[in-house]
Amino acid sequence: MPDLVTPEEIEDAARRLSGVALRTPLVPLRGTATSVPLLLKAESLQPVGSFKLRGAYAAVSALPEEERKNGVIAHSSGNHAQAVAYAANVLGIPAVLVVPTTIPAVKAEACRALGAEIVFVEPTIEARVETADRLAAAHGYALIPPFDDARIIAGQGTIGLEILEDEPEVDAVFVPVSGGGLIAGVATAIKARRPETKVIGVEPELAADARDSFRVGRRIGWPAADTIRTIADSLRVERVGERPFEHIRAYVDDIIVVSEDEIRAAMRLLARRAGLVAEPGGAVATAGHLAATGARGRHHGGRPQRHVAIVSGGNVDPALYAEVLGDSGEPRTK
Repeated sequence: MPDLVTPEEIEDAARRLSGVALRTPLVPLRGTATSVPLLLKAESLQPVGSFKLRGAYAAVSALPEEERKNGVIAHSSGNHAQAVAYAANVLGIPAVLVVPTTIPAVKAEACRALGAEIVFVEPTIEARVETADRLAAAHGYALIPPFDDARIIAGQGTIGLEILEDEPEVDAVFVPVSGGGLIAGVATAIKARRPETKVIGVEPELAADARDSFRVGRRIGWPAADTIRTIADSLRVERVGERPFEHIRAYVDDIIVVSEDEIRAAMRLLARRAGLVAEPGGAVATAGHLAATGARGRHHGGRPQRHVAIVSGGNVDPALYAEVLGDSGEPRTK
């Protein structure tokens, strides 16, 4: 069993991230038909448009000079790649990024603009991992994993520290789940300081591997042909990471799923009632809050009065975003 990340490691990551990652605000979501108000942790405002900057910079900056001299390599569905490119650019080292052919063009272009080299592979995590490992061994690159890494988890955990500093009596925090690095770090930070706060993971019902894994107590994988169906491209990882899953088992209270229509509705609400641009994966935690406290939902652990949802990213394809915002909101035909 992998060792769990400690609160001290998260605090150390916070010190190294000072002046690099933005200390994002808690933004209120106005005028929703739920009994519990919601604050939004706006990670979409980070310089790379997502929370991934925290973990990527924490990992890259922790590398000894000897390990980073040849550059770094990462595999990613998009946002981690951009974050590693940014961290490498700040630290003045080369970056190679292994990404799926299905990556949104806006994310690939942002990586190139930061000086990174892009390698495209088939849209499966196996293809990304195999290619990244092979190139790292051949060229001496330092590998920066997207989620299954203690340094990454510690960096993402700094979000939890900031939430508690700004909302010390928060009752529930809703967190998107993909590979699990974000919820692992946030849950570790939250539970260390406020064990009574509920940490609720949220993922699309079309890519619900983490929900299934949480229910049976072991990691369950979904085929890439299934996960690719969700609009939430950043949450299409087929199986939660081994190290993150141990943190989920230790600290997370529940994992729920939301529909594609609920994700789209949350994107519109975030734009119109909070002024935040959210990619589909960045909107799932908001959708989860609305589902848990609205007409089809229930409260977790009594009737909490303070909820926070992490808006994890805003790197959305412009054409898709225009389509979602222009949607009437009527349920879509399956």
